Amino acid sequence: MAGFKTHITTSTMLGVGYGAVGAYYGLPWESAIIAGGLCGVGGMLPDIDSDTGVPFRESMCFAAAIIPVLLSTRLAELGLNHEQYVLAVMSSYVFIRFGVGKLIKKYTVHRGMFHSLPAALTFAGLAFLFCGSDNLQLRYFKAAGVLLGVMSHLVLDEIYSVEWTGGRWRFKKSFGTAMKLWGHSTWGNISTYAKLILVYTMILGEPMVMDHYGTNYSIAVDLDRWRLRSESELAGTNNPVPLPTTGIMPQGYAVLPPNGDQPQTPEVDQTIYDTARRLWRNIGGAK
Repeated sequence: MAGFKTHITTSTMLGVGYGAVGAYYGLPWESAIIAGGLCGVGGMLPDIDSDTGVPFRESMCFAAAIIPVLLSTRLAELGLNHEQYVLAVMSSYVFIRFGVGKLIKKYTVHRGMFHSLPAALTFAGLAFLFCGSDNLQLRYFKAAGVLLGVMSHLVLDEIYSVEWTGGRWRFKKSFGTAMKLWGHSTWGNISTYAKLILVYTMILGEPMVMDHYGTNYSIAVDLDRWRLRSESELAGTNNPVPLPTTGIMPQGYAVLPPNGDQPQTPEVDQTIYDTARRLWRNIGGAK
């Protein structure tokens, strides 16, 4: 299989070209550079299951440093003050650098499911979630940069698993262990696809994605209907407006309080991120 220098050199060259193409077609130069850098780093990601060595160390250090920065938009939405923001960034660094690193060392094996197509898609999905931006296309572009870097690693591993010897081509034992859909470990397969489903469920629940594609979710509707009905029953009255059976619950469904005051309009969570912000406000974390 290809060595670390080969992987990082290839993904970096691809990143330079990828960023240049983005800038040529009108993307902001800073966004193009970030996307190219993510492509370069993506070339190291499959080898973070090596437990030790340069790929693991560099990937963990980079992730611990850059992910809190990429999450700045998310943290700002929570309404954190300066001290809370600094504390959140520091906590994120420690958790990723040491907590996530320990978990990877304990529960992964080299050339396991981190070397797979579903893992590549998961890495790209995480990049999309971390790259909080008001421009959906820029988020796609950065996520695609990570996917390109990871795929360059997998393709190189497969190329280097074929060699010319004795006057004929010979497949090494490592052939087919990079670009695979599943491995030998049942638990590893289940874990990999569970993470893939979780990440893309979160993407589909993104307010920006829902607004762009007009996505409606029956589960979200049922939860809203159940919550509003429960609030009405606790208040000792029925909801004066019939609850819809399809579509996202609109704002403005009133719940009559028991003391006869003016109806209160409950806040309806449209996405899991709305729920997170509401819970944060309820525990007094945001002013």
